[in-house]
Amino acid sequence: MQSSAETVDAYLAELPPDRADLVAEVRALVLGALPEGYEEGMAYGMITWSVPLAVYPDTYNKQPLVYAALASQKNYVSLYLMCSYIGTGIGEDEIRARWAGGKPLNMGKSCVRFKALGDLDLPLLREVIAQHSVEDFVEIARAAHRR
Repeated sequence: MQSSAETVDAYLAELPPDRADLVAEVRALVLGALPEGYEEGMAYGMITWSVPLAVYPDTYNKQPLVYAALASQKNYVSLYLMCSYIGTGIGEDEIRARWAGGKPLNMGKSCVRFKALGDLDLPLLREVIAQHSVEDFVEIARAAHRR
């Protein structure tokens, strides 16, 4: 389910009320943990938190470098944690190892899929989201491009 909404408010408004509430709660979690300097917006049909092009214009696709994203899919909501996929800090393996006991984890390489807020390990997700400043994330991206 990809959206053509141009703003986060428009995106939330087009969701069914129960899904809009869930997405809004996870959005609040991200905004509360996100280091300063990332910009919230819409890209790729989802809510994104990215490095502004004014800070890092040399991306491979000339689009802002996405740090995290949130999308309502057909059967679940997805939280994309590009900040966990870059090879430093808390990555996929550590997330899998530390995920709160008793809660099933539905995860791809950087995507946590869930149907309810109770499915999430909120403290761990806050830690993952808070782990890289804009400067650190840009330096990691630059180092990856130099390889």
